Amino acid sequence: MLNHVLTVVDLLDSPGTSGEALAEHLRSYRAPGAEITVTVVEGDKGSTDFVRVFLPGTAGRASGGSARTLGIIGRLGGVGARPELIGYVSDGDGAAAALSAAAKLLQMAARGDVLPGDVVITTHVTGWAPTQPHDPVPFMDSPVDILTMNLHEVDEAMEAVLSIDTTKGNRTINHRGIAISPTVKSGYILRPSEDLVGVAETVTGRSAVIFPLATQDITPYGNDLHHLNSILQPAVATEAPVVGVAITTAVPVAGCATGASHEVDIELAARFAVETAKYFGAGSLSFFDEDQFAHLTSLYGSAAHLQTLGNVEV
Repeated sequence: MLNHVLTVVDLLDSPGTSGEALAEHLRSYRAPGAEITVTVVEGDKGSTDFVRVFLPGTAGRASGGSARTLGIIGRLGGVGARPELIGYVSDGDGAAAALSAAAKLLQMAARGDVLPGDVVITTHVTGWAPTQPHDPVPFMDSPVDILTMNLHEVDEAMEAVLSIDTTKGNRTINHRGIAISPTVKSGYILRPSEDLVGVAETVTGRSAVIFPLATQDITPYGNDLHHLNSILQPAVATEAPVVGVAITTAVPVAGCATGASHEVDIELAARFAVETAKYFGAGSLSFFDEDQFAHLTSLYGSAAHLQTLGNVEV
């Protein structure tokens, strides 16, 4: 996996980086049935390239099978903050991990190791993104708003979602490597998935690190509430369970910082995503307990209002 990470980061670390450059690299694996598309979207602060990779499984939904579809989303504002800063920024790690996972899965399929379920990987690529103030350290901003990102990155085919994002600009997590969130579904923060805890421990060789979430963190951007970052923003746009995969540091590091990425940590996140895809499509991994969720909603009703902007005066 580290080979894939090094190649992807090298492609991203350029003022001329583009979604098409990454798509061309991914297409070079010639995985049977794979679909790799790029959509250029203009925003108020520039443009970005959305990359979507669809990889069919042997028993996936697309071919009429019953194996479940995993979504892997690389969340970020941008992989570069030019012209303000020169070079690849820390916030690009989510895109790098998702694209590296895509490269690995495509290579596996080309070699004959095809997973049971379909996998959809999405992210966006821009080397010219703005920055924005944030406490305790600055964030990367995006050329497009979060609604547009969710529109292009949250696919209706996704039956569960891993949202990979650099999560270094905080004092909540003091661990370097990766950490996973509790499962978020339909406005509820559920208990962490035991299955995903097991995958994290297998991948890292250490005790799994679970990062805490506040209710504010799972509400949409734009409501003037403080958010840890955008890692759980896909959860406001789907009824599927979402788990954040955070690439973390022991001290606060700005998302717009250059020279701050650790390829071995990106590799952990990408490998975690690939291993999750194997077990999820095979039906041997769950993001949440369906019976417990049904009982929770029968007792307390829907929490879907937390997926909206709430009582906003128009």
